[in-house]
Amino acid sequence: MKEMISPEEARELLTSHVAPLDAEVVPLLQAAGRVAAADLVSDIDISPFAHSAMDGFAVQASQIAGASAESPVALRVIAEEAAGDVYEGNIADGECIRIMTGAPLPAAADSVVKYEIVGVREGDGHVGSLVEFTAPTKRRSNVREAGEEARAGEVIVHAGDVISSAGIGFLAGCGNVEIPTYRRPRVAVIATGSELVDPSEVPAPGKIRNSNSYAMAACVQEAGGIPIMLPIVEDTFEALKSAVDDASKEYDFVLTTGGAANGDFDFIKKVVDELGTLHMVTVNMRPGKAQTSGLVNGTPVFGLPGNPAAAYTGFHMLIRPMLRKMQGYTHFEHTAVWARLSKDMRKKDPRRIYLRSTLTKDEQGYLVTPAANQSSGLFGVIQRSNCLAIMPEGLESKRAGDMVECLLLDIPEELVL
Repeated sequence: MKEMISPEEARELLTSHVAPLDAEVVPLLQAAGRVAAADLVSDIDISPFAHSAMDGFAVQASQIAGASAESPVALRVIAEEAAGDVYEGNIADGECIRIMTGAPLPAAADSVVKYEIVGVREGDGHVGSLVEFTAPTKRRSNVREAGEEARAGEVIVHAGDVISSAGIGFLAGCGNVEIPTYRRPRVAVIATGSELVDPSEVPAPGKIRNSNSYAMAACVQEAGGIPIMLPIVEDTFEALKSAVDDASKEYDFVLTTGGAANGDFDFIKKVVDELGTLHMVTVNMRPGKAQTSGLVNGTPVFGLPGNPAAAYTGFHMLIRPMLRKMQGYTHFEHTAVWARLSKDMRKKDPRRIYLRSTLTKDEQGYLVTPAANQSSGLFGVIQRSNCLAIMPEGLESKRAGDMVECLLLDIPEELVL
């Protein structure tokens, strides 16, 4: 095991030790945003019949082939057809049908002329009126054909596809109401620290509220997992060992915060090493150098630092890819853009630094402004940021106007800019 690895090496290592969970069948609406675990097919043609793409008049294109502004063709409206109706009669020469969007195209018609370009010579445009056409139309114009989107038995969503909100509608139209998706991982979130109290309590001297569990649980939820916040664990090896051992037998993933460094009360590395297999202990990044990961009872266990920014950054860079892979996703890197720095940034630490920053756009492109206070102990700075600006490994400082890479944390990894 290497003592210090890059974030890319860490992500590759960690994702190699997890796989998609077993499939479960969920109601259609619950499948939104999730990954299909099997091919899904349509039970009918979509659309099952040719229908009008807009409000207008159903005609035979040959009826108005010679129409022009100087010599309009007049047709009598003999019927009206709304969506849900079916007109089964004939359309004689000199006749047309007023038709609404979505209504089946009458068998006797082959085209639809939109309402806005048809004049009314007599009446109000409804049944009995005489309407006139001042231009020809193409056959099958403004018609959505039967089977245009899918045929019965055709695969409409493939295994591995992420199901979007539009996909939910597509599946509904194709008769799919129970959807096989990869199961969402149940993640045990354990905060360690004898100084921690519940957020509902006013901290006594020497105590602080347990904010990390809530932040990490929210991160798990945003990543698609199911967070379960377990009781705070005191700073003893025995207490942490027992909590991790128990959680690893019940949940799909165990996430701890605090105790990941090398202090007298930092035990997660020793716990993982004693109970299972230790894969990683440090990553070449700031904040969040101390990152512990391994397997206990075959379950991934990850120990994040206790400092909020270190835990948050570690989650997004390392844990989120693991949870996504467990749900069948195949994209693990956050989308990145290049932006101009708004101010000088000195570099004193050779590690890769992730700066909590705000990305905006002006006439010259993207502009990024790192927060003035980069303390790893602050959540408020992260709340007010919308990206992480990267200062690469080494000691090279950056000046205002230099281009830096920025990771966007609030858009899907599948999005390519």
